[in-house]
Amino acid sequence: MTEVTRRNFVAATSACTLMMSTGLRRAAASDVPVRWASLQPGFTVLPVQYILAKGLSRKHGLHLQNPTPYTAVSTYYNDFVAGNYDVCIGSWDTFAARYQAGVPIKYLCTITDANMIALLAPRSGAPDVAALRGKTIAALQSTGTYRMVRALLKEAYSFDMEKDATIQNVDNPAASVTLLMADRADAALSWEPNITTGLQKKADLRVLLTAGDVYRQVSGGLDLPYFGVAIRKELADANPGIAAKIGQVFEDCIQGINADPAKTIDLFGSKAGVSSETLKEAMGSKRLAFAYRPMNDGKSRESIVQASAFLARNGLLTKPVDEQFFAI
Repeated sequence: MTEVTRRNFVAATSACTLMMSTGLRRAAASDVPVRWASLQPGFTVLPVQYILAKGLSRKHGLHLQNPTPYTAVSTYYNDFVAGNYDVCIGSWDTFAARYQAGVPIKYLCTITDANMIALLAPRSGAPDVAALRGKTIAALQSTGTYRMVRALLKEAYSFDMEKDATIQNVDNPAASVTLLMADRADAALSWEPNITTGLQKKADLRVLLTAGDVYRQVSGGLDLPYFGVAIRKELADANPGIAAKIGQVFEDCIQGINADPAKTIDLFGSKAGVSSETLKEAMGSKRLAFAYRPMNDGKSRESIVQASAFLARNGLLTKPVDEQFFAI
């Protein structure tokens, strides 16, 4: 009887120790502070606020800190490059360029495509891209979006924005549309929800083209990825499995937004810096559409590789991205 009791005690003690050890490991993983940011105004505030409100980071054993707010695109990206935060929502090509320059980052997933990038012009102004020769285009020259659209217009229309037009540089995507509405530019390059904001505020404006449509012309019908999520490599290396958890957070987020866009916008849209009606119109137009495409999916990775080959062909990347770019 005494021997049985001793064996039971030893077994129980071992099991307890194992459970405590496992619990400590789990607690340690969830206690890793993950720094991220939001760019305001803009649509990225919507997924950020959804994640915060729904507690999705805790659901997947993460500790996402309150996001650092930014208003200048250049500072937003530069701080990520400098390692001042760990998770960034931005254009995939910007991440690819920084990666090829030696910045230790990994691309995790795509959440939108390039239909949300557009050139706006007055209805009474340029009827097409060719008519913008000698005109002024307001744009964010510091962004990958600008470089990508410049390459698209050169390949599709033999139109070089910097040689065939004058670029009025701005520092956030809303400012280019503001200049156009003030008649200080002949066209504006921006992305949603700024495009819809301009269309709503000034009836004379129209969409001259979207980057997604132009890419389909030059690629034989392929979709062009746009906004996605990148993480710092050192965070992933120091915390095995954390990239997958961050991916699950964004997967749940995108599924939740798409399940009821109107309700999501009513709850969180006011923090995006634009009206809820504007966000609803942007999504209703299909220019702004969310779709989760993880890089552990071969088809999703291939879309980035093919798009990077297009950029490399136009001198915007040194070469197509390699497998080390992806968090898989």
